[in-house]
Amino acid sequence: MKTSLLFAGMMAWILGTMAPHSPAAAEPALEAVASFPNQQVTGVTLSRAGRLFVSFPFWSDDHTTSVAEMTADGAERPYPDLGWNSKEGPPESRWICVQSVYVDDKDMLWVLDPASPKMEGVVRGGPKLVEIDLATGMAARRIPFNDAIAPEHSYLNDVRVDAAAGVAYITDSGMGAIVVVNLGSGVARRVLANHPSTKAEPGATIVVEGMNLIDPKTGQAPVIHSDGIALDRSAGWLYYHALSGHGLYRVKTADLRNEALTEPQLGALVEKLGDTPKPDGMLEGRDGTLYLTAIEKNAIVRFDVATKKSTVIIEDKRLQWPDTMTWGPDGDLYVTTSQIHRTAKYHGGKNFQDGPFRVYRLKLPTDNRTTFTVPPPL
Repeated sequence: MKTSLLFAGMMAWILGTMAPHSPAAAEPALEAVASFPNQQVTGVTLSRAGRLFVSFPFWSDDHTTSVAEMTADGAERPYPDLGWNSKEGPPESRWICVQSVYVDDKDMLWVLDPASPKMEGVVRGGPKLVEIDLATGMAARRIPFNDAIAPEHSYLNDVRVDAAAGVAYITDSGMGAIVVVNLGSGVARRVLANHPSTKAEPGATIVVEGMNLIDPKTGQAPVIHSDGIALDRSAGWLYYHALSGHGLYRVKTADLRNEALTEPQLGALVEKLGDTPKPDGMLEGRDGTLYLTAIEKNAIVRFDVATKKSTVIIEDKRLQWPDTMTWGPDGDLYVTTSQIHRTAKYHGGKNFQDGPFRVYRLKLPTDNRTTFTVPPPL
């Protein structure tokens, strides 16, 4: 008996000394916080009080809810109400095909609706950016986008809101461009629409878990333009990245807001920082650090702007097409898994969905966490 205990103790000691040398030991743990058997989730954001909001784009016939708040028991509550999530009614006052949700520095929820169901064309009157007051659950502002800002084949994808400056920045992954929105006047401008930084890289393929994605309309790899976006408010940079490609770019927000600049002048101010794994979502971190989802690697990477190097912070087979990332109020990192590579659209109508779509939470090391101050109650 004593020999067995001694042997077990020795083995535990040996394994314990070996464990730190395993790369997986340093990785943060994934914790599932929301699960959706049929609803394909893309967007996620949290309020300063920890309220969790998600968005489900209208990409399939069985789509139901577009925007939801997760309740304490894990249920989805259509947000802000059933009316906005209705399939009937004027397109300007209901969700058509929501891609992204975002809580700004003032704890207001912004909902980006590219209004292109199944990415087959924009519904006239539907593209919009809507601000919702989380204290009242009421739409405080609706900014519509006309055909010049959201053309028929556009797909407004992700958004960052600088509440202090009164500006929103949006990527268009359908045609490639950045949309700059003056939140005070509601006037939007479409910029860098002819610049290579917002375009997919020629010949780029997308291969995830051995699955080669094919666009049924072209028989070629999907062409997805400017998609991920991140905003460094302190340094005044907007970062963006085409999904179909490796190039990471940035431009000064002051230059984006400068209406006196011509398109060639603005384009000349764009910087290429280097190459990264193909990302869907991007997220600004502490001291200008960037986080990117690496869709072909089932991973999330951290990009150091100073060294221009990417470091894998977690690689896990459960990260099946990691999509949008966001910070929780306590500094945890949240990410959605949208399994885009497994959907029927890219496999001749056959669905390879592997389990539910999920929202995961990661607890990063202290020096990598980004925290926010929760405002006192009014």
